[in-house]
Amino acid sequence: MRWISRPGWPGNLLALAAGASTTLALAPFDLWPIALLAIAVLYLGLRELSPRQALWRGWHYGFGLYGAGTWWIYVSMNTYGGASPLLAILLLIAFFACLAWFIALPAWLWARWLRRSEAPLADALCFAALWLLQEAFRGWFLTGFPWMYAGYSQLDGPLAGLAPLGGVWLVSFTLALSAALLCNLHRLRARPSFLAIGALLLVAPWGIGLALKGHAWTRPAGDPLTVAALQGNVEQELKWNPEHINAQLALYRDMSFSSKPVDLLVWPETAVPVFKDQAQGYIDMMGSFAASRNSALITGAPVREVVHQQRRYFNGITVAGEGDGTYLKQKLVPFGEYVPLQDMLRGVIEFFNLPMSDFARGPEDQPLLQAKGYQIAPYICYEVVYPEFAAGLAARSDLLLTISNDTWFGTSIGPLQHLQMAQMRALEAGRWMIRATNNGVTALIDPFGKITEQIPQFQRGVLYGEVVPMQQLTPYLQWRSWPLAVLCVLLMGWALLAGRIAKTV
Repeated sequence: MRWISRPGWPGNLLALAAGASTTLALAPFDLWPIALLAIAVLYLGLRELSPRQALWRGWHYGFGLYGAGTWWIYVSMNTYGGASPLLAILLLIAFFACLAWFIALPAWLWARWLRRSEAPLADALCFAALWLLQEAFRGWFLTGFPWMYAGYSQLDGPLAGLAPLGGVWLVSFTLALSAALLCNLHRLRARPSFLAIGALLLVAPWGIGLALKGHAWTRPAGDPLTVAALQGNVEQELKWNPEHINAQLALYRDMSFSSKPVDLLVWPETAVPVFKDQAQGYIDMMGSFAASRNSALITGAPVREVVHQQRRYFNGITVAGEGDGTYLKQKLVPFGEYVPLQDMLRGVIEFFNLPMSDFARGPEDQPLLQAKGYQIAPYICYEVVYPEFAAGLAARSDLLLTISNDTWFGTSIGPLQHLQMAQMRALEAGRWMIRATNNGVTALIDPFGKITEQIPQFQRGVLYGEVVPMQQLTPYLQWRSWPLAVLCVLLMGWALLAGRIAKTV
């Protein structure tokens, strides 16, 4: 198998396949060992390459990772964005080629500065640190695209118990470290003491993850709340059609009127498909209905406000009835909710002029939503995929709520990956998550990341269940990613020094 680490097309194609196979480790396939194997293949493939060769090896891995894992963006471009099949494919290839550099550049950095073949223990630890940093970087750079993290594969795996300690990134770090150590065990045999350390670093995280799986880091803050989450299953072609707005408002009104009395009545993202001020009479009417049942109504509704003498538009959530508050979305979807370089791109093709693609970002210091006396951390669609952003809101909350409209992605795996990330946020925070979507998957998620109730995709219905407000903080909510970030910096510093002390390691 030495050809894996040699330059040339065989190794590059294997890296491409390894990156693509990561999709099978995530929802809806959930074959978690593949994530470990894929990282091991990349690690082995970089061990003997020059920096330039490593750059292209990493690029192929990244292209396979995003090409197989996020192909469903094609549905948005072609079916709903008006791009022809050929143009949509070309745009996707360009998109994947750009995202692949998130793996390519760390691979170059690894081969140029950080690889320590003569010090396998330092080599493995530094590789894991670099893997974590590249995941964090691609979740931040240019607003980020935090998709396809390896750690999500462990939602139902042995390492799930680590998520409340350090979030999904601690799980990713452990997977990368385990992959590198497995590849280096034979090289550590020459030094029994370091072999023992390596074996301990390999086994201990998995043992800790298993031991903490199901451990309750938080406790109830009050009695259970009953929930009714509505899934209207409105077709995307009709969502923003002015002729169908009244029908949508009537749909959610009638579904609510016929629903059972509950504490929290939750509608999905933009269930009210007009600006809040235009629909204020309707919202007040539904709020009065909710209040008559001692309920809080929580719904998605776009908001327009004058900011610095300019009218700005926001994707929002508002609460009526037995609750209060309006939240404006902070993490926007590129091209879906705003268009980068819009002066150049708008009008080029229909995809760059999608409905409601001129939203502004909400302010960072917004209060949480309040309902039935509890603090609710709101996430609109894409926001729930940002680990650190989600943790900041969750630490102030009793409950988590995410509303979404994944109709843009049809019958693809995209909405199921999205659901998996919402499950990870609940696990990290040790809090119940309410997820209300237009066409699925609407679900209730417990503090261990498990779905307790759900409605199948592409069905209209009302999901009933209970959630429990929670208090106290998991270690991740308390410390966030700072301990892990410091550890990574120290490990990379050790790798830079390891060349000088290689004889002692």
